[in-house]
Amino acid sequence: MNTANQVPTRIANILINALKGGVVPRVGLEYITVGRSQEIAAILHDIEMIADGSASFRFIVGKYGSGKSFLLQTIRNYATAKGFVVVDADLSPERRFAGTKGQGLATYKELIQNLSTKAKPDGGGLPLILEKWISGIQASVKAQTGSSGTEFDDLVERQIYAVAGSLEGMVNGFEFAKAVVRYWQAYRQNDPAKKSQVLKWFRGEYPSRREAKADLDINFIVSDETWYDFLKILAAFLVGAGYQGLLVLIDELVNIFKIPNSITRANNYEKILTIYNDVLQGKARHIGFLMGGTPQCIEDKYKGIFSYEALRSRLAEGHFASAEIKDLSAPIIRLAMLSQEEMYILVEKLLFIHARLYNYTPALSHDDLLYFLTVEYNRVGAGTHITPREIIRDFIELINILHQNPQKTVSDILGDNSFEMAKGGVSDEDIHSEFREFEV
Repeated sequence: MNTANQVPTRIANILINALKGGVVPRVGLEYITVGRSQEIAAILHDIEMIADGSASFRFIVGKYGSGKSFLLQTIRNYATAKGFVVVDADLSPERRFAGTKGQGLATYKELIQNLSTKAKPDGGGLPLILEKWISGIQASVKAQTGSSGTEFDDLVERQIYAVAGSLEGMVNGFEFAKAVVRYWQAYRQNDPAKKSQVLKWFRGEYPSRREAKADLDINFIVSDETWYDFLKILAAFLVGAGYQGLLVLIDELVNIFKIPNSITRANNYEKILTIYNDVLQGKARHIGFLMGGTPQCIEDKYKGIFSYEALRSRLAEGHFASAEIKDLSAPIIRLAMLSQEEMYILVEKLLFIHARLYNYTPALSHDDLLYFLTVEYNRVGAGTHITPREIIRDFIELINILHQNPQKTVSDILGDNSFEMAKGGVSDEDIHSEFREFEV
């Protein structure tokens, strides 16, 4: 049975509307995932290693519309289902790894705002994590001791301090531990104002140390210089709180490539190098980084990541990998375009999801789908420039029009001579041979 028949209507609506708008939906990706099995398997192996206490760092590289963001979101959903906490952010002129106007801190804030867990998949999961952690310690103490009243509170507090104390050996870990204890105290005293202040501190929203000191007696705040170290502490805390680890997804690296000032670009690449070295040298634990970018923003020797020699020498491929034979354990995973066979499977899935959303029986035949794809793949310049995003958008437009105008046929929309125009006058038999492997 086609799995699209099982898609909830709400999810079908999100999928169709997001894909038509050219953006990646945050839910329901399992219904439309096609191909990428090798790439996904490689990243899932990384995730297993993170759960075991290691760390990972990967660049996901592909042209605009090739599926970078789709792959990142697919991994995000998988990781949260497996008990990981995931934070994600798109870089922009206001959000970078480093900057003179708080751009690094802005990236941290975006990451924490989008903090997701299995129970809170749409972000904003920090309060839930802290509450769940405290409840878990309370349940554990209750089960082990059966105590109550003041004795129970004292034992819980001892456990809280034990977890906090394990963080104090890390850079800025003492202040983090103090914030954890402050949250417990506010929880115990049922003080929502104090809890809100602690959450504000965790989110990096205190503008100065003086204010943090006044409110929480913590002489430290997250800043452009410290936000990465803070993520490492957060990962350690999350493992102590019962999660598998922390996965950090950062997309749109092209915004670093676009920075006009070479010194500012270099500062950002230096921050990436710091993270990369930490991960590979074993200085980071229970944390993984996936960063998405275009080939140009990685490989351009004047402005891209490869313009920073220390990164280029670490990331450049060896002599044996090629476009056909890829080393999927390398730090850069390059995404090839989906094959025509995979695109056929994808548009077929979308057809059934669209039918599910609008409650009709799909009328498009196997030949209709071949007709559409042949036209798409034989547009001028399609060989080098067409992307899955464009094909998906065109297909959803096509089935929208057909649903809204049931008297129309595919050939009415695409034109009776579309094949001949695209192929330069070849016969239908020649065209169908392009997709012969799809024949049942």
